[in-house]
Amino acid sequence: MGLGLNGGGLEAARYLASHGAQVTVTDLRDETVLRPSIEALGDLPIRFVLGKHEMSDFKNADVVVKNPAVKPDSPFLAAAKRIETDISIFLQENPARLCAVTGSKGKSSTASALHWALSSLRNTTASHEKPLLPGRAYLGGNITVSPLTFLDQLRPEDDVVLELSSWQLGDLRGRKLIPAGTNGSQAAERALLKPQVAILTTILPDHLDRYGTMEAYVADKRVLYQGQDSSDVTVTGSDSWGRSFAAETKGRPRIYQTWLSGQEAQDRREGHRGEPKAELDGWIDGSQGPCFARLADGSIAKVVPEAPLVPGIHQKQNLLACALGLLDLGIPPELVREALGSFPGIEHRLEFFYENRGIRFYNDTAATIPEAAAAAVQAFDQRPILVTGGTDKNLDFTPLAEACRKTKQVILLAGTGTEKLKQLLDARGISYLGPFDNLDRAVLAAIGKAQPGDKVVLSPGCASFGMFLNEFDRGRKWKEAIRRLA
Repeated sequence: MGLGLNGGGLEAARYLASHGAQVTVTDLRDETVLRPSIEALGDLPIRFVLGKHEMSDFKNADVVVKNPAVKPDSPFLAAAKRIETDISIFLQENPARLCAVTGSKGKSSTASALHWALSSLRNTTASHEKPLLPGRAYLGGNITVSPLTFLDQLRPEDDVVLELSSWQLGDLRGRKLIPAGTNGSQAAERALLKPQVAILTTILPDHLDRYGTMEAYVADKRVLYQGQDSSDVTVTGSDSWGRSFAAETKGRPRIYQTWLSGQEAQDRREGHRGEPKAELDGWIDGSQGPCFARLADGSIAKVVPEAPLVPGIHQKQNLLACALGLLDLGIPPELVREALGSFPGIEHRLEFFYENRGIRFYNDTAATIPEAAAAAVQAFDQRPILVTGGTDKNLDFTPLAEACRKTKQVILLAGTGTEKLKQLLDARGISYLGPFDNLDRAVLAAIGKAQPGDKVVLSPGCASFGMFLNEFDRGRKWKEAIRRLA
């Protein structure tokens, strides 16, 4: 239910059909929109029902595999005998060590950095003998790679990193794994989702058009660690949400703070842990400094360098969260620092992709809430030219409007969120160009304002519906237009 264009539905259909299931794919979108996914399944005996759902398909199926975007109160799901997702199918069969990441923003970068480090460590040898970690590292989940694509390849010595959205986590609430051969004994049950390392990045308002309240939204995030026990670790921030996670988890909490400065940072480097933040396990030393962590023996170690490859303090915070997870897996701090210091970033998240005439262009299309776009502006050491705006998700655009004070120029893309942002910009006397309902015209406007040495960044702070299929389509079209027009 829900083929989509980002891989989850497609790979679930492929996996099940290739393992002998009789598969029907049903989606409310038509063949024209879904053509890339349909063509990718062309070699398999799959029945397609497109542009509609048929209630009989749901009543007669042994299993319905739902897309995370499908709301759980769907009447079609109410008719199903059994409901799964690509993630739940994967977790029932996964033999590898599991790390899982969620949050409002930063989860893709954090999951990717963790995977990068775990892969890098497999290419690092101690005394030129053998890799520090056996097997391979894999990355999947909400990052648009279904873990079903690599499930058949996994071995117990491997590592899997999953990025999980609130919707994916909500679908796992209360699910249990009953190991084979236990005859359903409750004593043998454990939570289906039980990561050895659980990382929660920054929590900000998001998807309130679906959840209604922050409490409902965060309740799904909490599922990440609810199946853990004392053999696992929960890494979380030091804000009020993060501290509630640390207090609730049955795993071992490790708490990080965005930055400390002045005497407090110096005291920590020297091992003096005064109140009220004595329980901190990791922190950034000032706004531009390295990241430090408190080790199991109480000593302090640098775990992220001063200038990682991806700009911005929020990106450094993501690397710090990864570092705490890696330390808990037994990785020495000097190797943690080396691996994370070489992380190049990922597509669609403050991605530097093109330079011409001394102008550098960035793609931050995954910034789909105002706070993320504001953080993108603050990541640069000079005022960027910001291309922003799009569809509203019932969010407050004040943080983005304030950040626009620190831009050289604001270029607006059309959308319901842009209309809200315009009012805030007008009230602050901040000028802008647009809104543009055509991406090429927005690109030309940005290029027209750019001079050598400038940085031009697409960071919408909004959803992408209307002008684009999704945020990734938006990012790809932005990069294509820049290369063609700049």
